[in-house]
Amino acid sequence: MGTDIKTKINRLISQWTMGAPSATSFMVASGFSRDLLVKYKNSGWLEPFGRGAYIRCGDKVDWPGALFTLQRQLGLPVHAGGKTALERKGYAHYLPERQTRVFLYGPRGLILPAWFRGDRLGVDFVVTRTNLFPRENHEGFSEFKEKDFSVRISAPERAMLEMLHLVPRKVGFDEARLVMGNLVALRPELVQRMLEECRSVKVKRLFLYMAESQEHAWLSKVDLSKVDLGKGKRMIVSNGRYDPKYRITVPVDREEMTR
Repeated sequence: MGTDIKTKINRLISQWTMGAPSATSFMVASGFSRDLLVKYKNSGWLEPFGRGAYIRCGDKVDWPGALFTLQRQLGLPVHAGGKTALERKGYAHYLPERQTRVFLYGPRGLILPAWFRGDRLGVDFVVTRTNLFPRENHEGFSEFKEKDFSVRISAPERAMLEMLHLVPRKVGFDEARLVMGNLVALRPELVQRMLEECRSVKVKRLFLYMAESQEHAWLSKVDLSKVDLGKGKRMIVSNGRYDPKYRITVPVDREEMTR
């Protein structure tokens, strides 16, 4: 291996984020040709990670590392949100020993690279492409540190709205209600902004219904006159009971069934 190649591989390795793949397009843009990357692979420095990415030989990559690459190297507007973000922040009703289902959110039209696959990373990705919030809205995010890097995830205020967006198709009503019960310390000023920006009438009504049923103190500091709750009725589930205040049909409470 020539001196120039050795210098380049030293630079590449010194800049590499362990636990994360590196996108081929990103490395090419950083001055490493595709032919050079193949030489590094043949020399035992790199391993292919599907089509369009490499990992360091012997490195272990999980989904946060792959998400880091999407966000930091490829600049894609995708983040861990909903139930996954709430789990990472410790708000889930039940925390599994091993996470097998990961909820990701991005705008409509989001295209993920071929190497970003759940079966390669040992999880099932639930990718929701939605206009729940305006694309230019950058509020309601936080950073979650994983190994030597961090990834962008939803803050609890945004994550709960994202979780409710998937009720009841991909997230159960009762599970969402139990998670809402844990959210005793939401920031009312951020809740206010998120509700004003949220484009789903169903999600906003369901959020307020659940928060009120849990008697969260922060709800009293939210000015609902500034929140557009739309017109007409919304059916969350069939064969449920109608809540006249928020005009939604929700499951019948078990307590009511025994009366």
